[in-house]
Amino acid sequence: MTDPTRREPLAGRDIDVLVLGEVNPDVIVRAADPTPSFGQVERLVDSIDLVIGSSSAIFACGVARLGLRTAFVGIVGDDPMGRFMLDAMWRRGVDVAGCRVDRTVPTGASVILTTGADRAILTAPGTVPLLRDDDVPEALVGRARHLHVGSVFLLDALRPRLAARLAAARRAGLTTSADCNWDPRGAWDGGLWDILGETDVFLPNAGEATRIAGTEDVEAAARVLVAAGPRVVAVKCGADGAIAVARDGTLTRVPSLAVDAVDTTGAGDSFDAGFVAGFLAGRPVRDCLTLGVAAGSLSTLGIGGTASQPTLPEAEAAARAAGLLS
Repeated sequence: MTDPTRREPLAGRDIDVLVLGEVNPDVIVRAADPTPSFGQVERLVDSIDLVIGSSSAIFACGVARLGLRTAFVGIVGDDPMGRFMLDAMWRRGVDVAGCRVDRTVPTGASVILTTGADRAILTAPGTVPLLRDDDVPEALVGRARHLHVGSVFLLDALRPRLAARLAAARRAGLTTSADCNWDPRGAWDGGLWDILGETDVFLPNAGEATRIAGTEDVEAAARVLVAAGPRVVAVKCGADGAIAVARDGTLTRVPSLAVDAVDTTGAGDSFDAGFVAGFLAGRPVRDCLTLGVAAGSLSTLGIGGTASQPTLPEAEAAARAAGLLS
């Protein structure tokens, strides 16, 4: 059977993955019960950390950690949080020269209240929805092998032109991937079906996939989504691992890795990084799914989305130890 992820790399491209998306830090509040009490009640928590946040940025750091040459296009404000993000991403090996600084709008930020196993998220959008199609340097696209877009539902200015952007990238020989993330408006559309038609790899979690597809069954949802055009839909299922449905209908399941999770923030984004790394290496869908599960699982061993992201050898070793890779 022909592997649906297989495509020869473009010659002369010096960027493996170009990421379009949101850039904002996470303020992570960690405690057994981080729920605040109003009425000016002060409670003590285990820790409060300022870390690299946003799905797109965590993904970019993840693929860079896995050894892929990575560049990013996004917008930050002219403020300490924006400077923190650009510096931290650069230190993680992500080229941020394509990012724009907006001097009129503050950098977005998320406050994450986490117990380790679950979390609640409060986000001030700031510059997140401002990224436009004309912010994307064509020179960067011309240097890239693959285009990834994160947090589609948050990218209000980019989303109307996103299907056309992905289509143009594919005509130029790039492969494409997208992660929609949660829709805070609860609409679960916003032109997404057109976007799926130009996306090679779609990477929702189970809750997102079922809401978009309008069914409570995760496998059925993946089949609805892959029928819209992707070559493969990989669905993250938390403790149940992940599934993938290819365009030819083939279903693949991979269980989760047993880890003592410290913080699940960004685990799905690290999964995306592992899957895309396997995809770009031309590996079979099962290997891509396995690398995704391994990368996502290992990322939960530290606080924040990037502190414990694995290298490719580390992810492969963890998958082999679990009997998921030969």
